[in-house]
Amino acid sequence: MLLNKLTAALAGIASLLAAPVAAQTVLIEAGSVITDADSEPTGPMTIVVEDGVIRDMLPADSPDLAAYATAGSQVIDLTDKTVLPGLIDLHTHLSGDPSGEFWRAATTPPEYFTLVAAKNARITALAGFTTVRDLGSRTDQVTQMLRSATAEGLVPGPRVITSGRTIAIVGGHGDVNGFTEHVNHALDSGFTCTGPVECSEKVRLASKYGADLIKITATGGVLSQQGRGLEEHFTAAEMESIVDTAKLLGLKVAAHAHGARGIEAAAKAGVHTIEHGTYIDEAAARAMNASGTTLIPTLMAFDGIRGNVGTGYYTPTVDAKIRAVSEVADTIIQRARANDVKIAFGTDAGVFPHGENAGEFALMVRGGMSNREALASATTVAADVLGMGDTIGRLATGYSADIIAVDGNPLADATVLEEVDFVMVRGRVIE
Repeated sequence: MLLNKLTAALAGIASLLAAPVAAQTVLIEAGSVITDADSEPTGPMTIVVEDGVIRDMLPADSPDLAAYATAGSQVIDLTDKTVLPGLIDLHTHLSGDPSGEFWRAATTPPEYFTLVAAKNARITALAGFTTVRDLGSRTDQVTQMLRSATAEGLVPGPRVITSGRTIAIVGGHGDVNGFTEHVNHALDSGFTCTGPVECSEKVRLASKYGADLIKITATGGVLSQQGRGLEEHFTAAEMESIVDTAKLLGLKVAAHAHGARGIEAAAKAGVHTIEHGTYIDEAAARAMNASGTTLIPTLMAFDGIRGNVGTGYYTPTVDAKIRAVSEVADTIIQRARANDVKIAFGTDAGVFPHGENAGEFALMVRGGMSNREALASATTVAADVLGMGDTIGRLATGYSADIIAVDGNPLADATVLEEVDFVMVRGRVIE
């Protein structure tokens, strides 16, 4: 008899634990709402959030709000703020902080980078970025695990779309350089390749370990110790193999590319985005437009490294490359726009301090984009690049409750986005 009662009690507890928790209704009372970059600010509105999703959006004086204003609902007063969609940064490195000390790769255990990534996820969210694409982790699985932790609410941070490790040529940008042979070997990521077959295998390996997309270093890079210039690294056959294999697995390819011919070759291979695009010219732009490739200019990265040249912060190898790109980085936006290249928002945060991502807006406007275009690049345009335009990038019924609030009107002055006063990611308020 006692056993039967105990069994029944345990069954009752199990059923309670299995039952869904009643969703709390959150009412965000906004002074004004920008639903997307193509719209003008509204008057006072209330956004109804349930289960991490926008349930309704109603004028502040709507009688229909009474149905949501129950005893259990939470009210967030943003009546003195402009409320708009959370921002999207398509190029971050959450597991790293700025450093000229390349040798730290040989002295820092991987567990440390996990803590760094968690720290930077919080900082990035508080800056108003509710979704990021992370392109190149410092160690295996760190951003894949961060992706899960932020989704489950274990760690405060943005939605994370990650490439995991970067695929590079042996000895190129993205591979370990600058150490003795045995140290280089010990630090090898396992994601370098030579030839189409081996490069295809690395794409499959990235997919196996949970990558959401593939990142390759199609050309030389600025901050690594390789000194082979900034043009093509992969052969055309290697890049085509990478893109074709990725397509079979349902993955897109992001290509770090500085040199014009490297940009052109990557675009012809069918990559989805070009990261940096420093020396983009008419031929490179023509190839990008033909393949529907989007440019992510990462202007903050160039802006962030200039001041350290000649100070001993970087090695002489890196200093020389920074000087080279600094001469042309300020005109990336102009050259891209002159050739009708689609531009989306990305910063390369990690090259400069995380949390300063919104500084990119001023640089984009200085480059010739309007405030409205700059906001669109970090909302609707970026969401479309991710294939998530029906989920994020605007405020609408059924969309994820990724919501921020600022003073002022970012459609008139995008720099107001540098000071974000409220952040909600997937219905969770970040502090």
